Parts: sequence; structure tokens; C-alpha cells
Amino acid sequence: MGWLDKFRRKKQQIVIYNYLEEELNEYEAYIEKALGGYDEVFHEIVSPDIHLDIIIVPPTNTHPYYKLVTMGMGAYTMAVPEDLKTSSLEHAELVIYLPKDWDIRSCDERDYWPIRYLKILGRLPLECDTWLGYGHSVHGNQEMEPLADNTQLNSFVLLNANDLNGKIMKLELSSGKTINFYQLFPLYQEELEIKQAYSTEALMELFNNEDRFPILNIQRKNYGK
Repeated sequence: MGWLDKFRRKKQQIVIYNYLEEELNEYEAYIEKALGGYDEVFHEIVSPDIHLDIIIVPPTNTHPYYKLVTMGMGAYTMAVPEDLKTSSLEHAELVIYLPKDWDIRSCDERDYWPIRYLKILGRLPLECDTWLGYGHSVHGNQEMEPLADNTQLNSFVLLNANDLNGKIMKLELSSGKTINFYQLFPLYQEELEIKQAYSTEALMELFNNEDRFPILNIQRKNYGK
């Protein structure tokens, strides 16, 4: 077998994870019900493994902030530990909430980083053969530097995402998959250390009601100091 044959065999082994058409229809209908109607989706042009789009639910008068939701991460079955296999945690999608004046169409890293990290963390379970769930924390980079040069936030903790009525988001697809939704909640380094030393609940108890609300505030108080 020649080199070209080996390359073709390797290329054929590449798997792109997608929702089935029926799953996709159910997913889109659920997002509209949970977070509101939308017309805009940031479609991924090239997908090396997971086809990962970003749904953009716009601000409204009653909910004046953006709701950004991944669509595609849940098509992949994460490597959940054996003792949690009965908890239906193998499939997940990510959510982040941005202020209504956020420039979501900007390519400037100061504006783009929330979308970048939705995509990075959306692929992390596949690339690292792991899983993401409630209370998991992830650094934005190996150097532990800020997520962008206009904030000192440098990491994330995953919280349960809520719909517009405050109910925890979870979707039971007719195919049998359970999709769990987690909010990316950015942290300062000191806050991350508290979470790691104690617990997610202990950290969140330090926050006042305003900063516990899910809308991203890149200049909020550091509750780890």
C-alpha cells in the first residue's frame, strides 16, 4: 500500500459530529421557547470535527441582553465517568449572556472572545477526551492571562443555564439524548482559587445579586480579594 492509500484511509476515518435533522429541528424549537426567537446564527464554515454554530438571540424590551448558545456540541457523546453514566450528562451545550450594547459582529478580540471561547470549550471534550458539566472550571489559557486586554477575568466556571423564566435548561430529544445547558461564567484568578479550594457554591455565595445575574460584566468587582 502506497503513501497516498494510507492518507486516503486516514482521511476516511475523520468523523464530523452533527445532530440528526429531527434533533436539529427539536433543538431550534427549544431555544426559541427557552430564550426567545432569533433570526441570526453564526454558521461555522469549516468544521474539523464538530459542526459548531452559535445561535444569537437578540435583546428585547423584557430581556435586554444577548443570549449566545452553541448548537452542535451536544451531537458528541462526552467521556463521562462510569459512576455518572446513569445521570444523562454525556451531551451538553454552552450559553453566555452579553450586554445589549456588545458588538457581537466585531472581529476585535475585545469583542470576539466570548464567541471564541464558546467554540474552544465546545470542542474541549472531544479534543481532550473528557467532559464538561456543572461546577467545572477552565482557564482561558496556559499562561493564566486575562481573556482580553480590556478585562482581568481569566477563566470560567460552568453553571446551570436558565431560561427566561429562571428554569434550568434541559432538553430531552425524541432520539433519547438529554442535552444539558451550561452557562460560561467568567472568573478572576482569585475567585477561581476559592472555587478550587472550597466549591462552586461557596464561591457564588460571595457574590451580590447584581453580579450573580448572568449578564457578562467585564469590569465587575473581584470577589476573591
